[in-house]
Amino acid sequence: MPFDSPSRLRRHLGAGQVIPAMPLALDAERRWSQRHQRALIRYYLEAGAGGLAVAVHTTQFEIRAPRHGLLEPVVRFSAETVRRHLPEDRPFALIAGVCGQTAQAIGEATLAHDHGYDAVLLSLSALGGASDGELIDHCRRIGEILPLVGFYLQPAIGGRRYGYDFWRAFAEIESVVAIKIAPFDRYATLDVVRAVAASGRTDIALYTGNDDHIIADLLTPFPWGDPPCRITGGLLGQWSVGTRRAVALLESIRTEDRSAADWSALDATLTDVNAALFDPAHRFAGCIAGIQEVLRRDGLVPSRACLDPDEDLSPGQSAEIDRVLSAHPDWFDHDFIADNLARWLAD
Repeated sequence: MPFDSPSRLRRHLGAGQVIPAMPLALDAERRWSQRHQRALIRYYLEAGAGGLAVAVHTTQFEIRAPRHGLLEPVVRFSAETVRRHLPEDRPFALIAGVCGQTAQAIGEATLAHDHGYDAVLLSLSALGGASDGELIDHCRRIGEILPLVGFYLQPAIGGRRYGYDFWRAFAEIESVVAIKIAPFDRYATLDVVRAVAASGRTDIALYTGNDDHIIADLLTPFPWGDPPCRITGGLLGQWSVGTRRAVALLESIRTEDRSAADWSALDATLTDVNAALFDPAHRFAGCIAGIQEVLRRDGLVPSRACLDPDEDLSPGQSAEIDRVLSAHPDWFDHDFIADNLARWLAD
């Protein structure tokens, strides 16, 4: 069930959660497989995720294209599947990606509201030429429909630079509950943290989307705010694979006393895994296909196909995935999936 108040949602997000960015389960003919989509969602639930982000970049923005007509079916089906399989007393944040110009974004936010989502992850990529003031007005209008999770998307996949002043104004919007910080840029990451700290808001949860710096983000006590700002969880494409391992990682960061050198070494291995999956060698061209390929090998999706027939693994990417699966098996959930896949695939 949706959170019955924004304050409960804030507490849940503020406690720090693993929130996978959900991929789309397509067969080799690029037809949506509801059976595999259900299995994938059940995997995330049983792996211990604290939420799920639907209709986001990893789900493929093309679901919105009229020729596919998948936005409403995927949004509805995902919410229904979560409600069917989630224990009644377990808090879980359902977040819907929203994009486009204001009219489109209002329609998508209304769709999410009508299907019981708790918040929207708001992409501003379609408003690339807008001023900060115009962007804030846009955000306020969407925030009247559902609580907002801000989104700093890296420029390589459609984002733009948003400075300190924008995030300082964004933090003044009452309906903001969290910000996903994903510019893949340390300077830009600090802009967001400083802006939220300067706002005095202690009820905005900070989430990493920096798949190249996950552990460092989660470990850092940023020197602003009282108490000092922390990034408490992650809303990540990387965590759409190895989700159970990600839950264990977040818990270990909270409870284990390791040396800085040990954490840095662990961060390097996770970033190495991410490089194979997200394909920075080719400006992230294979990032969705890379995630799909790992899920395909585990049987959670029937193929690595994307809605765009030109979107696939980059040259050499399959071999890189082979390498990291062999070198860093502990970042994946192969045994857990194998033990439960038949049950998840059963209706």
